[in-house]
Amino acid sequence: MEKPSPQFQSAIVASLREKLRESLLSVMPVSLLVLGLSLTPWVSISVRELLVFLASALLLVLGIGLFNLGADMAMTPMGQYIGQGLTASKRMGVLMSVGFFMGLLITIAEPDLSVLAEQVKAVMNGTLLIATVGVGVGLLLLIGVVKIIFHMDLTNLLLFFYMVLFCLAALLIDAGRGSLMAMSFDSGGVTTGPITVPFIMALGVGIALTVGGRNASENSFGLIALCSVGPMLAVLALSMFTKGDLSFKIPDYSMDAVFSEGLFQLFFETGYGVGKSLFLVVFSFFVLQFLVLKLPKSKIFQILFGILYTFIGLVLFLAAVEMAFMPLGFKIGSQLSAHNPLIIIVFAFIIGNVVVLAEPAVHVLNNQVQDITGGEVTKRQMMLALSVGVGVSIGLSVLRVYLGFSVLYYLIPGYVLSLGLSFFVPKLYTAIAFDSGGVASGPLTSSFILPMVIGVCATLQGESAVLDFAFGVVAMVAMTPLITIQSLGFKSVMTVRYRSNLAMKRILEAGDDQIIFFE
Repeated sequence: MEKPSPQFQSAIVASLREKLRESLLSVMPVSLLVLGLSLTPWVSISVRELLVFLASALLLVLGIGLFNLGADMAMTPMGQYIGQGLTASKRMGVLMSVGFFMGLLITIAEPDLSVLAEQVKAVMNGTLLIATVGVGVGLLLLIGVVKIIFHMDLTNLLLFFYMVLFCLAALLIDAGRGSLMAMSFDSGGVTTGPITVPFIMALGVGIALTVGGRNASENSFGLIALCSVGPMLAVLALSMFTKGDLSFKIPDYSMDAVFSEGLFQLFFETGYGVGKSLFLVVFSFFVLQFLVLKLPKSKIFQILFGILYTFIGLVLFLAAVEMAFMPLGFKIGSQLSAHNPLIIIVFAFIIGNVVVLAEPAVHVLNNQVQDITGGEVTKRQMMLALSVGVGVSIGLSVLRVYLGFSVLYYLIPGYVLSLGLSFFVPKLYTAIAFDSGGVASGPLTSSFILPMVIGVCATLQGESAVLDFAFGVVAMVAMTPLITIQSLGFKSVMTVRYRSNLAMKRILEAGDDQIIFFE
């Protein structure tokens, strides 16, 4: 491999410095909230736990920074090159086959999904769950590719698949296996994680820009939305035939359990999982590079460096989350709810507003949205809408645990409202909103928020109620951004309409004095 040029090295250093600054600002609010909570009488966190948490927060900053740099250099370009290259080659059969297998392979090794599978292995075989989710993503990604090529309407597709989704949920309840429903809905949110999102979004952009058309930018969104539905459909179908015991056993979330096998083992297992994920993506890319793409060496060189940064960043991020954020999330939920349930509801809303800042894939989404929309939807607007949406969703999830009712009482009205809004807002906002739902529910949600809500449920309702009431929080995090971001679009439409009516009214009022009569 050639030695990097000084210009390339300086550009990398400057970019990394900026990424680290952004990740520091993202992780700081969550860290300060946890540190502030440790000073109150509500939560007892030992000095050792605080030191491990602070070290993990630093690893999180470095991990997010390196991941975002790697995504810009490798994951996003790879997806875009594959989309553009295969579409331009006119090999539609190959493009659709690649879409299915890439969706399957990436999802099977997605770290978020492994975290969920580990937490529910008592009621469902983890390997079978992962394989089922992979097939669901692959099939819906295939449909998403067809949607872009033939300019199909995203709203109509979503209406159809969500109708099928809730029909399956009703059948699952009728079959007496409703306890698995909330976990099935969660599977859609955890699937679209840090490896999947940059690649799939860029794949959509590459295909849409090559296909062209008047609404190419709008047409590029929607793949994440469809890929979030696939796992839910697949796992609901799987749940109807699962013969396992439905008595959920809470995993050991203590730091002692994490450190019992040593830090080396933790980093080795994390590195193995991430390496497996990236290998599947990279191997598929280089096969296509050899057969179809034929990219120049300079671009391949950049991608290889980006893959290295992505690997290191994800290992640091996931190890930090497992080392401190998962144990402290469970402890905070358990102790706060034991002290005062109302306090944990307020805290859940606040932590939800800031936890989305530390999700790696959210920054990738926000950058792509701002670029594709030409600044019409800014990164700041996106982040505000996502923060409010996630805060509301986690607060409502803890309230549901406290009162003890089904997640369907939230999901059905929520999706009816979000799908209804899609008829009144620009199609671009609908596509962005449904993509954002999958992106917002990333690894920090499944590794910090879900354990926190499990801790709340175990304290307030008992361990036997966890499967019914604690799960579903990831699905809620994935749903509320659909409403908040489309509300931005609705506000934009109403503002334009109001200004147009006001301008017309002024013209008519001024016109009365300017009428000329001819005799």
